[in-house]
Amino acid sequence: MIDPESAEFLERVKEINTPPIDRLTPQGARDVAKLFEKISSWDPHVKVDILDMTIPGPASPIPVRVFTPADRPGKMTELPGLIYFHGGGFVLGGHADPEINSTCSFLADAAQCVVISVGYRLAPEHKFPAAVEDAYAALLWVAENGPQLNADPSRVAVGGDSAGGNIAAVVSLMARDMRGPPIALQVLVYPVMDYSFDTASYREFGEGYGLATEEMKWYWNHYLAAAEDGKKPYASPLREQDLRGLPRALVIVAGYDPLKDEAESYGVRLGQAGVPTRIVRYDGAIHGFFTLPFGGKGRFDAAAELRKAFGSGSG
Repeated sequence: MIDPESAEFLERVKEINTPPIDRLTPQGARDVAKLFEKISSWDPHVKVDILDMTIPGPASPIPVRVFTPADRPGKMTELPGLIYFHGGGFVLGGHADPEINSTCSFLADAAQCVVISVGYRLAPEHKFPAAVEDAYAALLWVAENGPQLNADPSRVAVGGDSAGGNIAAVVSLMARDMRGPPIALQVLVYPVMDYSFDTASYREFGEGYGLATEEMKWYWNHYLAAAEDGKKPYASPLREQDLRGLPRALVIVAGYDPLKDEAESYGVRLGQAGVPTRIVRYDGAIHGFFTLPFGGKGRFDAAAELRKAFGSGSG
């Protein structure tokens, strides 16, 4: 059964009464997304220091927002780092949106780490692989320059929600394939993992639960320059044949989500490949819950897993 908070949120979405995303232009969809800020924003009730800056990117400077716990012992001591990639179907959202700001603030405080939220290039202005190229550039930069942010380059995790979960998984693949920086943990929150719409969860939850099948097709069509690109593992990580040697993983799944099956399939395959993997399904939750006001259980679990991966205890 869908949980009461998710059901209430869906009712509030209906009350806003906007056109479906798949009937809008990208800019129109971005404008509509702004209307939901009042019902998606929340206060994490934590103190963090926030720094906005840019880092070098493969095509242009990449904006990032850095969250550092304000109340911590030994302020000169380097903390672990989490590089975070926001969701939005590769088309919408931003690294400093209110719900991302709150989520990253919470994780910085709860996991006692420096969180670097990355403003990667969005589609359709910048097609695949622009987003993952920016994301990997951010990993390289943090590995080389982390001490500037009081972040320990030897204890860096990657994470993200939805499209950001896809990007975090791809960055992990790229780091393995290119012998890049070590990653302590990949936090994949209801990630987009495959350019395909034929799973049982798509059939069961593809309409009426916040994220619709036609909306996902719209996102993919804007993200990919050609349908053939969807077969590439750096677009669809589930299509990677060899998952050995990847960082340990936390896969967070919502029970009422069309992406449920592909996310869980990736987690299962990681485990089969010998990657320490924890899959956590929130049975009554909808896609998007992690960054919404009622997603606290998921965020606490993510923070605990980060602390464990960083060697900071179970939280």
